[in-house]
Amino acid sequence: MDQTTKPLLIPPQFALYAEKHEIFELYQRMLSQLIIHKPEDPMQFLIDLLRKDVNSSATIVLGPPASGKKTLSKLLSKKTGAVLLNQNNLIESMPNSLKNELSKEIKEKSLQPHQWVKIIRHRVEEYDCVRKGWILENFPETRPQALALLSSGIFPKHTVVLTGEDSMLLERAAGKRVDPKNGDIYHTTFDWPQEQTIQNRLVIPEKYTEEHLVQSLMVYNRHIEGVLDCLKATTKKINVDQPKGDVFNQILDFISRPARSHALITPRILLIGPYGSGRRTQASALAKKYDIVNVSITNLIKEAVAHETVLGLAIKPHLARRAPIPDSLVVPLLVERLGKLDCVSRGWVLHGFPRNRDQAEALERNGLAPNRVFFMDIPPDSIMERITLRYLDPITGERYHMLFNPPPTQEIRDRLSQKSTDQEPIIRTKINLFYTTVRHMIDYYENIGIHINADQDPNTVFESIESGIVNPVPKAYDEDTTSS
Repeated sequence: MDQTTKPLLIPPQFALYAEKHEIFELYQRMLSQLIIHKPEDPMQFLIDLLRKDVNSSATIVLGPPASGKKTLSKLLSKKTGAVLLNQNNLIESMPNSLKNELSKEIKEKSLQPHQWVKIIRHRVEEYDCVRKGWILENFPETRPQALALLSSGIFPKHTVVLTGEDSMLLERAAGKRVDPKNGDIYHTTFDWPQEQTIQNRLVIPEKYTEEHLVQSLMVYNRHIEGVLDCLKATTKKINVDQPKGDVFNQILDFISRPARSHALITPRILLIGPYGSGRRTQASALAKKYDIVNVSITNLIKEAVAHETVLGLAIKPHLARRAPIPDSLVVPLLVERLGKLDCVSRGWVLHGFPRNRDQAEALERNGLAPNRVFFMDIPPDSIMERITLRYLDPITGERYHMLFNPPPTQEIRDRLSQKSTDQEPIIRTKINLFYTTVRHMIDYYENIGIHINADQDPNTVFESIESGIVNPVPKAYDEDTTSS
């Protein structure tokens, strides 16, 4: 018996629950911490870990001198709410017992990698870092520090590495000014303060003399590759030779995307777009490449009617009258199909449904929430060009398009026919109906919706959709303005 016809239904809520609560990632974190710490009492260790386990952010920001890592880290902390950590405030926030223990090394600035990690571990385990997440600026600086950090169980989810040509960094450093009152850094060209009182007290920092900077760049370049070799799984390099606002937005976009999960996620994809946007073409391509089930609501309805199922018999009178089919008939049909073994085990791509917010909410209520939603954006004029110029050869069954794929001979052109539903007035009506309801679905799927420019070559559209599938959905932060 074919697996699609087996009378086996698996509640899709199982997978939804595991994905929603990140059960796989939770087990992964627990197991890694067990292996690293090797506690005498594993059960109690796991209980304590679960009590404080919060999947908050953990970001490292690295970069050469004059790359702007301090300013960008501050902006990132302000935007995300994560606690900003650097070598200065880590030492300041140490408990007295730890300060006394490491007083000699702190005074001589000779802290060893394991000592730095001890300080960092104490800080990141405090309540604010656990709940809000943390951003660690300019650490690790060497490969031994990076190895010590990882071996202690401190794993960054994102590592931002700022890059730039040495000549550009030297030129940028020449304009650096520091506020001795609070340590804030400004620039004579890119970031000059508005207040005259601040301008008056700015000084040229000693560490930004050319000689000092050249030496610092040599040290940084000597060690950075060893550091990145340890953190390569979480690293993204960003060139800082562009406006600060652009650099910040690239960083924010990177850390907003959850770390790649090794969990086996079953694709549940919605393609939403107007008639003629290419949903059917893209669904077919996705199903073929990823071996997922291509579910067309139109085909489901036709099959139910043809097989004279209970739902099909109830739907048939509505089709005969060309009347809208009630959701009370369509939703059960869809729930039955998406609950079958092939859809639950392999995943699915659905198009033609939902067409409004009520239908989207019905999917959610029945445990069929998608994990990717693509809105296929295309101008109405492009749709008209695609649809109203396509014709069919009634003899050969070959499809032609008067603009993109015209018939080769006049004889074929003369016998072409056009579907009655491809007439301009009918297409205009369908487009208008779509745009009156789609804005409500855009709001509903705000957190997982991805907009795709569908007015392109089908292969380009497919690549855009594929990118949205393989990459995690970015986390949304509150909007505010970032100066550039």
